[in-house]
Amino acid sequence: MSRELIKAYTYEELQAKVQELGFPKYTAQQLFLWLWQKGVDDFSLMTDIAKKNREILKNHFTSEVLNWERTLESKDGTKKSLFSLLDGKKIESVFIPEEKRKTVCVSTQVGCALGCRFCFTARMGMKRNLKFYEILEQVKEMRRIFGPITNVVFMGMGEPFLNFAEVMKAVTILNSNFGFKIGQRHITISTAGIVDGIYQLAESRFNVKLALSLNSPRDEIRSFLMPINEKYPIKELMKALKDYTRKKKSRVTIEYVLIKGVNDSEKDAFLLGKILRSLPSKVNLIPFNPFPDTNFLPPSEKEVENFASLLSSSYPYLITIRKSRGSDILAGCGQLITENASSTPNGIDNL
Repeated sequence: MSRELIKAYTYEELQAKVQELGFPKYTAQQLFLWLWQKGVDDFSLMTDIAKKNREILKNHFTSEVLNWERTLESKDGTKKSLFSLLDGKKIESVFIPEEKRKTVCVSTQVGCALGCRFCFTARMGMKRNLKFYEILEQVKEMRRIFGPITNVVFMGMGEPFLNFAEVMKAVTILNSNFGFKIGQRHITISTAGIVDGIYQLAESRFNVKLALSLNSPRDEIRSFLMPINEKYPIKELMKALKDYTRKKKSRVTIEYVLIKGVNDSEKDAFLLGKILRSLPSKVNLIPFNPFPDTNFLPPSEKEVENFASLLSSSYPYLITIRKSRGSDILAGCGQLITENASSTPNGIDNL
């Protein structure tokens, strides 16, 4: 008889399963604490569970989800790890150490279907969604390798809102007292603009942080950079974001990747401020992180500062210029990839 994967069970499902096996219901809590909070996969080491029950668990379940393959370290301290899944597919996760925060950036899909032109992951295409336990295992393994984790961001490979159910299961266990015990405001979900997902999150019981990858205040430019804009144009995005901020009583983060000659003009800065000034938000300006075979370039440091200054004249909230982290090991925003794929058009010549 093949063994079941114990991590494939949510807390409620595991409660029912252990009772089916004849164990007390509270065994599920013990197992969750060992598996997710303490990071122990070996049933024989779960010492508060009766020895005979540990043998039953060992014979009935397996706990292997993914395998660590390698870690690359950036000169700025950022670390990127490559993991292989049980079906042979691969994903990447990033650890970003700061003085007070230790952040893990996790993937939610193998590849991505959205085809954003400034994103290296788009070259892979879409392979499959990750299960919630494959998402969580990235956090567990990065914690094992690098130590305690304070923040989790869903900004790695894939679009989280196209895997909404599994992402929400992962968030539940990240936040649970029996799981990782990470506060909701220390969890951020980033979307390329899946309006349905924004509305769903607004209706959920969670008050995690929401980030939107916007990248242009003009539909024609945004559609060129991000084809998903054809389905969910900027006007619909703003309506959904305002609904979210009203229901959650919290601001959203606007991620804006600055690409030289594409979305960094004075007009772009003015229009961006105009569409955002009635939205409780903050703006992160991110100079484009180059990757192989792209024609895009980042603006100079002075050009980025000028854009921020222009934006501040029409936008009343916080503007930050995000320092690039890990770009020398392709660990920055939009640089994750695990398979070489045929080149897709992504240069300014196609604008």
